Amino acid sequence: MAAGQFRNAALAMAFVFAGVMSFGQSGQELYKSKCQMCHGAAGLADSGAGKAMKVKPATDPDVKKMNEEQMIEAVRNGMGKMQPFKGKLTDAEIKESVSYFRTFLK
Repeated sequence: MAAGQFRNAALAMAFVFAGVMSFGQSGQELYKSKCQMCHGAAGLADSGAGKAMKVKPATDPDVKKMNEEQMIEAVRNGMGKMQPFKGKLTDAEIKESVSYFRTFLK
């Protein structure tokens, strides 16, 4: 393979990998697809499933006092009736979704 062809192939691969990496979901997208059905659009647990399972809203004092790591562990390993997401989401995706949920704690 000539040097020019090698360079072009390397650039093409770089674009492919950059494209794959950019398709990752944001914390907001992950929350909407994995969490919103129970925790509600604004973290108020006002969805049908959230009400039925008695999910605590982000405004609940017990939820507000949880730090980020405690929330990450709850998502990773499950909590109460919430299913564990370990093995279903990466650690980075769990952290992103928790970071987005924490925006509701204000």
